[in-house]
Amino acid sequence: MSKPDAEQPAPGAQPVSILRISLGETTSAEAVGDSVAAEEPLEIRVEGRPVAVVMRTPGHDEELAAGFLLSESVVRSPSDVFEISHCPSVSAGSEGNVIDVLLVHADRADLKRLTRHVFTSSSCGICGKGTIEAVHQRITPLAADEVRIDAAQLAGLPEAMRAHQKLFDATGGLHACALFTRDGRMLHLREDVGRHNAVDKVLGRALLDGLLPLSEHVLAVSGRVSFEIMQKALAARVPVVAAVSAPTSLAVRFAQESGQTLACFVRPGGLNLYAGSQRVRASADQAK
Repeated sequence: MSKPDAEQPAPGAQPVSILRISLGETTSAEAVGDSVAAEEPLEIRVEGRPVAVVMRTPGHDEELAAGFLLSESVVRSPSDVFEISHCPSVSAGSEGNVIDVLLVHADRADLKRLTRHVFTSSSCGICGKGTIEAVHQRITPLAADEVRIDAAQLAGLPEAMRAHQKLFDATGGLHACALFTRDGRMLHLREDVGRHNAVDKVLGRALLDGLLPLSEHVLAVSGRVSFEIMQKALAARVPVVAAVSAPTSLAVRFAQESGQTLACFVRPGGLNLYAGSQRVRASADQAK
């Protein structure tokens, strides 16, 4: 929940004045300061051409752009990216909200294949997306592998992630995504008002660091799992996705057909496996 009387909001948060009403034996009203999650549009351009506008929490914009282009199969490795930079202000109010990606082989990029709407909200980045089959035409499903993870270790990832959600502590209004190694070590965590933006930022960081393919990693998310999140994980070759909340029916179908492991309602006391149960050991001594 949000913290009252925040004098110096954390980066990614904005100060607001609120009227706090307390109900009890007596009712009181007090004007106090608070913090809310920042949300601003980011226009993503490729070679100067606008390809998307996403509503996001400012910060880590280069990672967001890289992750977005990875999930759309425009780039596949850091060697595909020549430069990512914020554009000078092109209109009033756009300062810091336009980013341009220059490609090493711009002539090879088919920008018409970008599948996201030109505008995407922070809550739904892929509304109206095409079929699973269309995604599989450009992102190959995972083959069988030897990745195994203990259920108890998987169940502990959300708490490990929660301990680092500083913006959520300040505002109570952001989603988080974290990348873990198969032995439970956290590599990156990003927060954003949009679930898919947080995922893009984490995968974009991994792309720019040259970590792909993420074939022995786990992606953890703080909310529900949609089709789009599973598609993004597949683009980075992540075999296991763990979520605090529920999956959608299309996310489950996508995971099953893509050879991914999908664990939801992940808590210290247990979890539900919707796909790829062969990668999860119920006990530490279970044979690999």
